[in-house]
Amino acid sequence: MPVKIALPKGRLLDRTAALLRLAEWGLDGYHEEARFYHIRSRKFPTLTARVFHEKDIPIQVAVGNYDLGICGLDWVEELLAKYSSSALVKIKGLGYAPGSLYVVTGRLEEITTVAEIKDKKGVIRIASEYPNLAESFALKNRLGRFSVFPVWGGAEVYPPENAELALIRGQTEAEFASHNLVPVSKVLDFGAFLIANRHSWESKSLAKVVASICDSCHKLPPDEEISSTKEETVSKVSTQYPEATDGAVRLALPDGHQQTPVLQLLDRAGIKIDDYPSETGNRRPVIGLDGVVVKVIRPQDMPWQVANGNCDLAVTGEDWLREHLYQFPSSPVKELLKLEFGKVRIVAVVSQALPVADVYGLRQFGAARSEPVRVASEYVNIADKFARENHLGHYRVVPTWGATEAFLPEDADLLIENTQTGKTIAEHNLKIIDTLFESTGCLIGGKSIDFSTGKGKKIEAIIETLRSAVEGT
Repeated sequence: MPVKIALPKGRLLDRTAALLRLAEWGLDGYHEEARFYHIRSRKFPTLTARVFHEKDIPIQVAVGNYDLGICGLDWVEELLAKYSSSALVKIKGLGYAPGSLYVVTGRLEEITTVAEIKDKKGVIRIASEYPNLAESFALKNRLGRFSVFPVWGGAEVYPPENAELALIRGQTEAEFASHNLVPVSKVLDFGAFLIANRHSWESKSLAKVVASICDSCHKLPPDEEISSTKEETVSKVSTQYPEATDGAVRLALPDGHQQTPVLQLLDRAGIKIDDYPSETGNRRPVIGLDGVVVKVIRPQDMPWQVANGNCDLAVTGEDWLREHLYQFPSSPVKELLKLEFGKVRIVAVVSQALPVADVYGLRQFGAARSEPVRVASEYVNIADKFARENHLGHYRVVPTWGATEAFLPEDADLLIENTQTGKTIAEHNLKIIDTLFESTGCLIGGKSIDFSTGKGKKIEAIIETLRSAVEGT
């Protein structure tokens, strides 16, 4: 009987690969430079492995797409916090990649206990990429009025201005002191974990596969002997919080791969910025513009932050702006300037084996199916709009956190994905059947900016300075 296992990319890949080498699985291609997500085991001929973003693995195992999975216990508990009856079985902790989840607050809040949080007046805002665990913490501790803000990452930078609390990953309480954060409560200790689908656990013969993993755990060297990559923890932030002045322009800049082109744009504009990109993970760089404070956050979160009034200006992608506006058409956010970097196409992708060449063929494919068309994407709202407008019939959107190519063809019928050249898509035996739109980096802001005020004039000056840099004038 075939067995399917979901394996993680990212932070757990090196150590998981080392464990499976010790178990002699013979998984050629499971390493950091792997170009394909579908792998077979030489030791277990009926076993196939698929590589996913770690956050997707508990969901894939819970719905029965995979019999086994390896991921962090933090993401398992995040799923169970909302879906406690999920068909997940926690098999064994694997003894590597330890960490903890802490609720923290900004040092300026002068809060150190849960009791002090409960005494605080008003709504308690909690930022986290673990929204279900954040809500569970708030309910368990009877915080009263609270609001959870889901973010894609970098939640540590939101206190104290934009959230009273953040639920973030760390390793020790002591590390937070140098980051202007105060740990209030430890929510969870976690590490790499082996999980199973309950039905598979009860009906399939998984004993040999599971035993080979569990028996190899004690042979695994310490983390630092396997990889020089340190465990991802809370980023270091500036030792100074921005001045809380009404006239300050709050600018959000992106983390990740967009940092280099943003820095190049600022250089062309004659704007100096210190420690961006940051080797220490600083998310509060200092910019050479009077009356402007900068925060580094995920591009996916920026439309939300501008809409909520936490940022005045933000550099993100047109794709993420559209994703936001498709969900909230009346959101007070708009594009102020195209920045002409990070150009990608948002495309519809299917397997090469699927006899579909265009949207019309996809529509016929959907009409002939008794099951819903499965559409996998990070762009949940863009995917939903595409499926509706193209009359795909009965469909289901599968949210993903990355490595979306891994879903085709077994776990999805269609991807809505971004690509620059299409090369990676072709390498995974996939094909593009439609281009939804083209996206580039852009500057966004609120629809109601008053350019007659002192703050509005600063914003206008920034826009025009960046416009000159983009146009080369």
